Amino acid sequence: MSVWFVTGASRGLGAEIVREALSRGHEVIATARKVEAVLKAYPEKPAGLLAVTADVTSQEQLQAAVDAGLAEFGRIDVVVNNAGYGLVGAVEEVPDKAARDLFDVNVFGVLNTLRATLPTLRAQGSGYVLNIGSVAGFATFAGTGLYGASKFALEGISEALHGELAPLGVRVVLVEPGGFRTDFLDDTSLQVEPAFISDYDAGTGATRKALAANNGRQPGDPAKAAAAIVDITEAGEPPLRLQLGADAIERVEAKLDFVRREMDQWRAVALSTGF
Repeated sequence: MSVWFVTGASRGLGAEIVREALSRGHEVIATARKVEAVLKAYPEKPAGLLAVTADVTSQEQLQAAVDAGLAEFGRIDVVVNNAGYGLVGAVEEVPDKAARDLFDVNVFGVLNTLRATLPTLRAQGSGYVLNIGSVAGFATFAGTGLYGASKFALEGISEALHGELAPLGVRVVLVEPGGFRTDFLDDTSLQVEPAFISDYDAGTGATRKALAANNGRQPGDPAKAAAAIVDITEAGEPPLRLQLGADAIERVEAKLDFVRREMDQWRAVALSTGF
């Protein structure tokens, strides 16, 4: 039995991860900006659930949530950095405040959570950090540049963290989901900036339309994704990256092929720059 600390636990993939972990007999510290949202998500009040208020932009609230969890369960074994939201708009169209607000949650919120939880994992000499990224953090496209950038940042953080924590017995896994049928494309989780530069209609406009049309039709089953995520903590040697969904595999493979082709095409130029 493990103790899980999950951010963004009141809905979407976060809620499914909490349910899956509880169903296997684990204990869960489930956090969200409002504890009422967590309690509403689990009206059956399952055993092993501790609902705590913790806005990931508040270091103080996260530390209080960790302290409450340790007081209740005595340890934390798995940290799931799930809190986050999406943003659609051409790079030039996204205002500064919208970009900074996004990074405050998707990037600095993860850093805040790590600062609050890693001292416990390091002291134990064991545990898992599961960072919920996105396939858009590996291969983004027109209209999702800022969201992709926040998840690209999580890629870099996770790679470094993997090297830093492995010698201490703590494993890091970066989960890269494709499209899953959660509320992620609803206006509660996806902020769509108004289009105002007509030159971008062909690229970003197509993305806006595609995402709206795909809402409720995503190919991925979030319950199966949650099961795969909990499974990874039971694997002997988990991967650094775990893609979820056929669409995620397709996009990652296409990006790898593109990078290899372009690198081979320009290899002579790259190698010509040495002394």
